[in-house]
Amino acid sequence: MEESPPSSPVVCVSVCDSAPLLWRLEDLRTVRSQGLVGSLLGSLTRTPRQNGRLGRPLLLLPEEERLLMERQAAAPPNQQDGGGVELHLQVQQHQEEQQRSYEEQSGLALQDRKSALLRAMTSPHTESGPGVGDEALQGRLEALDRSFTFPRSALAVQLSTARAGLSHCPEARAFLQADRPIRGQDELSCAAARYQVFRDLRGRGFYLTSAGKFGGDFLVYPGDPLRFHAHFIAVCLSLDESVCLLDVLAVSRLGSNVKKTVLLCSPGTDGRVQYTSLQWSGMV
Repeated sequence: MEESPPSSPVVCVSVCDSAPLLWRLEDLRTVRSQGLVGSLLGSLTRTPRQNGRLGRPLLLLPEEERLLMERQAAAPPNQQDGGGVELHLQVQQHQEEQQRSYEEQSGLALQDRKSALLRAMTSPHTESGPGVGDEALQGRLEALDRSFTFPRSALAVQLSTARAGLSHCPEARAFLQADRPIRGQDELSCAAARYQVFRDLRGRGFYLTSAGKFGGDFLVYPGDPLRFHAHFIAVCLSLDESVCLLDVLAVSRLGSNVKKTVLLCSPGTDGRVQYTSLQWSGMV
């Protein structure tokens, strides 16, 4: 099995409704160097409404989080050395930056309001003639310095990181639950089988990501997913589990259509995993 180097730094895993997230750039680099991919969820600062290029946080698969914990390479924020002090300093710096931004934006908004009033005073009047209403505008201009307030809510920036209610809320996503083909195990044994397969394939040097959109458990890459396409769709099931022939045909056909080989991955009691490849060759 592949083991992390002894000097591997400990990453900070934040948990949001049971979803393991990585926020620090150095943590993303660390897990990437260990062959763990995850998936980026956050929007970039200058393009908050785009979907093509995402940023932090990085969402880990449950198997990736468990592997990090086994290697003792991950810890919650409050369990890191000096993590509480560092977090307090980061919060303080963020608050100071927000205050500076608020004061800057407030000054700009005040200048913009004054400019609008000055333009209204100097623009030609078409209905009542020049001079009418200038005194009221002058009064409003003089009162701006005393009464102008810039709402802090105007500083809020929307960062769409995930679809609310469908990712982490069990009640809201209950209607989306459906039985996958080739799935007869209970939830606990299924999670244990998935992790055993994940650990075995990662130990063989493969990179793994979620394969939900392909009806499997993992997409298996021969190298970094940024450089390679996935070669396999891994489906985890026990050795003694019976499989419907129609399910086998369906998943084989799907793998053929997306140019990937389907792997039936069956963990054994001795810790080894047996692999059976499926390839569509046509109907007779």
